[in-house]
Amino acid sequence: MVIVAGREDPISTAMVPLYGTDPTRAAGSGTRERRHAPSGGPGFACVAGGGMSPSTADDAPPPSPAGGEPNAVQKVCAVLRALAAAAPRRLTDLSAEAGLNKVTALRILDTLAQEGFAARAPDGRRWRPGPELMALAASAGRPDDLRALARPSLMRLAELSGDTVLLSVRSGVEAVCIEREVGAYPIRANYLDIGSRRPLGVGAGAMALLAWLPDREVDAILGIVVQRLGPYPRLGRAEIREAIMEARARGYVVLLDQVVDTMGAIGVPVRDAGHRTVAGLSIAALTTRIRARETELAEALRREADLMERERIPVGQGGTR
Repeated sequence: MVIVAGREDPISTAMVPLYGTDPTRAAGSGTRERRHAPSGGPGFACVAGGGMSPSTADDAPPPSPAGGEPNAVQKVCAVLRALAAAAPRRLTDLSAEAGLNKVTALRILDTLAQEGFAARAPDGRRWRPGPELMALAASAGRPDDLRALARPSLMRLAELSGDTVLLSVRSGVEAVCIEREVGAYPIRANYLDIGSRRPLGVGAGAMALLAWLPDREVDAILGIVVQRLGPYPRLGRAEIREAIMEARARGYVVLLDQVVDTMGAIGVPVRDAGHRTVAGLSIAALTTRIRARETELAEALRREADLMERERIPVGQGGTR
């Protein structure tokens, strides 16, 4: 949603978490959000066809084809992804997001509860993450991980721009927001929370994760993604392909008024030592603010991404393929 001077504006409910049983996906992760203070103090809070040049893309294999019945482990992972929400969820919502019937979802939840990975909310009707799951999440935040490496960069970008800075990684055919830093400008692009998912190509961070992949991998991903664009009527295969070509030509992504009306974002890829894209670093703001400062913001993003890369991001430190 967009926050205007401390109140919610119903300008955007366009972010719809898309959970399913696609076997090309793996679980994402999330951490706490800390809002960035205006003073700059400590804080840390998220196309098919030919014609693209392989020389501009990362050297990576195509994703496994989707389809078929998910196995038992994939079903459990789908429930865990659905469970990782900001508030307790009803069985109906969890089963729908996991793509499972309620009987199967309940059986998985009961087993997860026995092992400490899920727990019932006090009302007895909703579910939330259990202590074991929270312990795993805490262990994922070790000092040498990607989020810790990115924190200083996100803080500097939020202070410089005054806008919302997001760090996203890939999970199958989706982008997962794993960190968010909120700047001091009173109108904020808060339509992505930590843990939120979008199809690759939907949003600047998600596009940065997609645009520099090999053409054959882009084609395979878009074969799945185009079926998930219902909540984003302004985006289709042609629009995503055009945005990829433009991003490769200019070296960064700019998407305006495509996901949320009057809002835009600008983003760049962050690569590991093997030159594979492991994260998307982006700034989301009012479209007018992006247009007025496009070059400045792009240079700042690239500068921080370069700094992160020089800090020796380990090969494969980002999301899953």
